[in-house]
Amino acid sequence: MKYTYITLVFALSIISCQAQKIEADKIKEHIRTLASDEYEGRNTGSEGEKKANAYIEKQFKAIQLLPKGEKGYDQPFAFKSGVHGTGTEGTAENIIGYIDNGAENTIIIGAHYDHLGLGNDGSSLDANPKGKIHNGADDNASGTAGVIELARYFQKNGKKEKNNFLFICFSGEELGLYGSKYFTEHPTIDLSKVTYMINMDMIGRLPESKNLSVSGVGTSPSWSTVLDKLSNDQLIVKTDSSGMGPSDHSSFYVKNIPALHFFTGSHNDYHKPSDDWDKINYKGEVEVLNAIVKLVNELDAQPKLAFLTTKNKSMGGSRSFKVTLGVMPSYTSDVEGLLIDGVSDGKPAQKAGLLAGDIVVQIGEHEIKDIQNYMEALGKFEKGQTVPVKVKRKNEVLTYSVTF
Repeated sequence: MKYTYITLVFALSIISCQAQKIEADKIKEHIRTLASDEYEGRNTGSEGEKKANAYIEKQFKAIQLLPKGEKGYDQPFAFKSGVHGTGTEGTAENIIGYIDNGAENTIIIGAHYDHLGLGNDGSSLDANPKGKIHNGADDNASGTAGVIELARYFQKNGKKEKNNFLFICFSGEELGLYGSKYFTEHPTIDLSKVTYMINMDMIGRLPESKNLSVSGVGTSPSWSTVLDKLSNDQLIVKTDSSGMGPSDHSSFYVKNIPALHFFTGSHNDYHKPSDDWDKINYKGEVEVLNAIVKLVNELDAQPKLAFLTTKNKSMGGSRSFKVTLGVMPSYTSDVEGLLIDGVSDGKPAQKAGLLAGDIVVQIGEHEIKDIQNYMEALGKFEKGQTVPVKVKRKNEVLTYSVTF
């Protein structure tokens, strides 16, 4: 009898260890589903997004997360579609699940699950986007898959952490952080008991350099020491202090909650129909999620994290302007000016001759020292205007004529 008991305990421990492993195949299953043509790009409030909602809820139920929305897992909110919220009104839902460990404080892990749909809202960087399905595999089926698999890990890992967990998939991020803003204004838990928030937006393209960008390190004095431990042969963590950025962690930062944004970098498929599941680095995403698990475990014994304000670069994003240059800025660059990570085909920058790697230092009469200056400058121009744009390229300063 004793032998049988020991054997049973040993077998259960093996099963528990197996359950703790984050698997690339599960991540691929989620991303292939969410980024399939059937979901039609998951535009906020669309039928395709509702299908994505049903898929995510099915995963939350299978993992046995507690519903923590206002209607089961769902938290409905109103939004206006179109650029700058000028379109028709609609309703979308955040999807919220919870692990109750009976703890005083809670960790929030989130990602947005909406994308650009058929490219009709003006945010696509494709030359002729309308009617094309923008599947958004990296942006942000990758982050949504991360939420699901981290929820599975912390629910099934056989241990009870010293914090509760709230897992949330936001809608409306692409239109202006609608879902995360709504949640922080109408929280379903006590935000004063949130120790920190982790946001995953575009974590599916870990590059050959193995660089992982983590923003928000300045939002708590606890982050730096822990993040220094995450780099290894498979992952090199590059940090940025700013608590503000073009994703949902910003909504938590402005509520004085320490928040990190995990991001594997921009690419030429960003906001284009070509952002598909077969371009995802699935093993790389496993490394990113394992790093987040390690971070949570390292901080688990600590008290509620202290909050710090940071010097913020900006919110970024083309939806804030009347015009677009058609570039993907680097949000973690420390160079003076605006470092271009990618240039979109058919947009003003590409037509004028700007290249990835260029550093924009002046637009018209406006000097550009950082992303904030860049945003302020774009806000001064109208469609159809032609202005000189100065860039640094290697050791040269070049001037191009750009027509918005």
